[in-house]
Amino acid sequence: MKYFTIRELSNSATALRLGIDNTPSAEVMRNLAKLTDLLLDPARELWGKPLVVTSGYRCAKLNELVGGVAGSQHLRGCAADIVTLGNNRVQNYQLYQMIKSSSLPYDQLIAEKARCGGCNWLHISFAPTGKPRREALESR
Repeated sequence: MKYFTIRELSNSATALRLGIDNTPSAEVMRNLAKLTDLLLDPARELWGKPLVVTSGYRCAKLNELVGGVAGSQHLRGCAADIVTLGNNRVQNYQLYQMIKSSSLPYDQLIAEKARCGGCNWLHISFAPTGKPRREALESR
């Protein structure tokens, strides 16, 4: 964990505002560390500039409130949503293309709200068991 912290990966303004305890369990903390070591730190090095985690771990209540899917990898600490510094849509999409063409062992890489050569954020996750699917998608 070179560039990111567990606190950063479990921080949620929504949880704080609503009084939701979003403290990760020991197992989730191990997954967040693995997510960072396998994907987030290498993505940061690939990009060569800071990245911002907009959503990492989400407890079930928080996940439901923010509209996350029931089986979300965020629930287990295996996924993060990230943006480039300044959240530039074009740069976010460039980062998506860089990660997609890299050898990083992602399970899913999703360019969210992708259109016109940009995207709002990237979802990146690892597979806690088995071989990563390296599934790269663009959601509209």
